[in-house]
Amino acid sequence: MTDWTLKKLTSFAAPAGPVVTCVMDGVGLGLKDESDAVFLARTPNLDWLTNNTLYTTLRAHGVAVGMPSNADMGNSEVGHNALGAGRIYDQGAKLVQHAVDTGELFESTAWKKTTLRSRESGQPLHFLGLLSDGNVHSHIGHLKAMIQKADAEGVEKVRVHVLLDGRDVPETSGLEYLEDLEQLLRALRDKGRDYSVASGGGRMKVTMDRYEAEWHMVETGWKTHVRGEGRMFDSAREAVETFRAESPGIGDQNLPAFVVRGTDGKAIGPIRDGAAVIFFNFRGDRAIEITQAFEQENFDKFDRGPRLDVVYAGMMQYDGDLKLPRLFLVSPPHISESQGEFLAKNGVAQLAISETQKYGHVTYFWNGNRSGKFAENETYIEIPSDTLPFEERPWMKAAEITDRLVAELATGKFKAARLNYANGDMVGHTGHRDAAILAVEAVDLELGRLLRFIEKAKGVLVVTADHGNADEMYSHGKDGSIERDATGRAKPKTSHTLNAVPFAIYAPGISGLKLNPAVEKPGLGNVAATTFNLLGFQAPPDYLPSLLDVK
Repeated sequence: MTDWTLKKLTSFAAPAGPVVTCVMDGVGLGLKDESDAVFLARTPNLDWLTNNTLYTTLRAHGVAVGMPSNADMGNSEVGHNALGAGRIYDQGAKLVQHAVDTGELFESTAWKKTTLRSRESGQPLHFLGLLSDGNVHSHIGHLKAMIQKADAEGVEKVRVHVLLDGRDVPETSGLEYLEDLEQLLRALRDKGRDYSVASGGGRMKVTMDRYEAEWHMVETGWKTHVRGEGRMFDSAREAVETFRAESPGIGDQNLPAFVVRGTDGKAIGPIRDGAAVIFFNFRGDRAIEITQAFEQENFDKFDRGPRLDVVYAGMMQYDGDLKLPRLFLVSPPHISESQGEFLAKNGVAQLAISETQKYGHVTYFWNGNRSGKFAENETYIEIPSDTLPFEERPWMKAAEITDRLVAELATGKFKAARLNYANGDMVGHTGHRDAAILAVEAVDLELGRLLRFIEKAKGVLVVTADHGNADEMYSHGKDGSIERDATGRAKPKTSHTLNAVPFAIYAPGISGLKLNPAVEKPGLGNVAATTFNLLGFQAPPDYLPSLLDVK
């Protein structure tokens, strides 16, 4: 039985004003070269925080956030899990890889039901998901292992619906992953199996919307994958090469939808009644909406038609509260007793705010993959995001977030608040360095407003990031030099980085704050205990230690 009572610190009193945690999404600490949009940006407020407040850097990737190894970059999901949970849990990438390696995945009820349905009905087993080894939403190795197991278990037909990445991996690497997959499928066809790629498109155009920002993406995916409607090609490779020729410079993430043509001239793999479908992404935010389209009896987001009679499973359960999906191959991490839950049960009024693109991160992921509030003393605010390309609006909704945040905090209602500025990450993913510079400058401008408010309100501002992105807008070689193409153009990098992130505490009117010398390699998981301390509480005993030396 959890003891929810938070004990007061004896040597430190909470400030009169609110304790505000600001996440500068995707703003890491890079090499300070021409690729580093954070370094190149004019950031007087971040510079001032670095030089004049209690400051350190935090690990935000690899094992520090529950990923399999330190070669794995962090991401917003695991970063916000760590920030809110105060402890490190094995995350989806690590859990799924373990389940594949041990064979546990293939003993799951979901695997048995999907493969049985395909064998009994004669309809294909369909795999749908992000095709790359980015290990943020999915991994091609997991897909290949499942295809090989399906063959071993006598599944005659497989169709793969590929969402091309170019975001967590190099921006035009899609053909490499397609060829890797096709090599396996060709080998199995040579054995007599009917295994093929059926449809696809770029992840930012097809299927993988999140937070209900652009349901038309999901509708496009439904028409493409399920109905087999759309522009047809003889192969996925032909589709990619055609789109690239028609739109020079296009990245994989923005490729239009396509359908692969069969020998009869029709779509080779529409999803029909009697089939089985596995959505092989393990991360939940961009998997929930397509899952709703498959599973909800009463669905009104677009004209889906009657619910398909298919056995549908996710790689993981993407929302434990909503039970989406009902069938899943690997159990997600069970994150309980998060910071938000402790504060709610101790009567601390909390505010969480961001724009649509990161709203779920300061709510769902911060709360340990839990939908909804813990108590009535919480307020969650979503500022609707733009739907235009982020590089065309690098300021995004940073000003509007600050406007609303300051107005809410000025009421005196909230003691704790958390916010996310999405600019550094969302613009960083576009590969446009100069736009990323503007994105970072937009965030810095808002930091200045927060600093002025905190001083007036006699509160505390904690500034950090969930991972890097804008800090490395060009790819680097093993020697650290920027990689260039044949024309000398720097190769854009659209993925997250392995860099540390900043951490600063601005506490006007509070003297004597010191860093905890016992924390030798601080990471995002140490922030929750630190925030408890700033609110005047001891952290729960199983939390990672605070970055502050207080009692």
